[in-house]
Amino acid sequence: MPYGSAGVEPVSEEPLPPAETLVSARSLVEAGRPFAAHEVLEARWKAGPAQERNLWQGLAQICVGLTHAARGNSVGALRIFERGAARLEEYGSGEGPTYGLDLSALVSCARGRMGTGR
Repeated sequence: MPYGSAGVEPVSEEPLPPAETLVSARSLVEAGRPFAAHEVLEARWKAGPAQERNLWQGLAQICVGLTHAARGNSVGALRIFERGAARLEEYGSGEGPTYGLDLSALVSCARGRMGTGR
């Protein structure tokens, strides 16, 4: 459904604190709304410190990949998903905060879900 359609509750464009961002995004993904989760994560990446950009952008890109996959665009899904996974792997190799996320496990789980298994 297009953003703003009846039955689709829009998400706030205001950035949430990191922990709240993760809780909200996870809830949205679990509710079958990965693009809305992307919007929550995008607000955090745009408002957060530059050194955390790969974390938030990578998570957001994985959500967009899930959205493309749900819409039947497997090629687009894999492309954007892999960009997100690469960002998370790069971020995970540094010293930045992960806010309780196990980035390696997250990337492995998401790759399994996308069927790339790498």
